[in-house]
Amino acid sequence: MQSQNKLIEAIDLNMAYGNKKVFTDTSFCINKGDFVAITGPNGGGKSTMLKLILRLMQPVSGKISYYENNVETDHLKFGYLPQKSNIDSQFPLTVEEVIASGLFSCHKNWMGKYSKEVKDKISEMLDLLQIEELRNQSIGTLSGGQLQRTLMGRALISSPEVIVLDEPLSYVDRRFIEQIYHIIEDLKQRATIIVVSHEMTEISVMANRHWIVDHSLHECSAHHHYLRTECD
Repeated sequence: MQSQNKLIEAIDLNMAYGNKKVFTDTSFCINKGDFVAITGPNGGGKSTMLKLILRLMQPVSGKISYYENNVETDHLKFGYLPQKSNIDSQFPLTVEEVIASGLFSCHKNWMGKYSKEVKDKISEMLDLLQIEELRNQSIGTLSGGQLQRTLMGRALISSPEVIVLDEPLSYVDRRFIEQIYHIIEDLKQRATIIVVSHEMTEISVMANRHWIVDHSLHECSAHHHYLRTECD
């Protein structure tokens, strides 16, 4: 997908926690079909950037706008994988219920009986992420990698137009990391993707845009863009 239709635009974002500035006058534009790979040091504002894009947080000043066919719109269909540390794993839900919650806007009672269509979508995610045997298991009993796969299922089940993944490889064993690469490679054919990751070897090859976020945003043309000096 090489469409240059504007999808997400940020203008002069300023963000701070108390007296600690996170971003100052930061602007960017993401086009439909982009695959944006984001890296940078811990504490540099990567996860905050994602939350601003998702409108889960509001900037001190500046604006995030969404577009459809280059016309401003109120919302986009997002799928979001947060960092595991942001999830209360003791909440009494099963793997199936967590994945189904990604469809909450599509049917009224996701905690009740599921339609055949919903059941099929849940089964598809369980199979894709190789966690079918965990369907009825409480998320409080899962390993870090199992919970990560469950949360990815929730992010993907609605076939979102924009997929936002915050450290998708965290806690996942090496055997399954290759499967995640295959999943992301497939997703980029039909969705706009934004990924934060410390492990950029494979992801940077798939991405068409590379950002370093360290209290500012620097777009980089090098594949291995860990240091600003490596960028053109």
